[in-house]
Amino acid sequence: MARLTTRFWVDAYLARLRLADIPAFVVAHGDDTAGAVLVKLATLDGQACLYQRSYDLSTGDRVWTTLTKGAEPEVDAAITRQRGFDPDLWVIEVEDRHGRSLLDQEGLSA
Repeated sequence: MARLTTRFWVDAYLARLRLADIPAFVVAHGDDTAGAVLVKLATLDGQACLYQRSYDLSTGDRVWTTLTKGAEPEVDAAITRQRGFDPDLWVIEVEDRHGRSLLDQEGLSA
């Protein structure tokens, strides 16, 4: 099975968020073909959660896991550290008071 490029996935994710009226922005543009993606969910109350894609070793599926959460400046510092390790990293910031990222919807773990 052919894998989607990261750019294609990011564009589709942003479109899905727009359809749900959830603001989102590309904060860091990574490698178009195979860059990893971090999603920061800011709840606009000073708190945030940072998600990364990883593999579920028991099933082999790709899943979204929480890398860190807490005060937004601490989450931003974690993003800065991750970008220091991986300059090809994509960072998407989602802003939603209700905590919706849509990452739990079907088709977003690919």
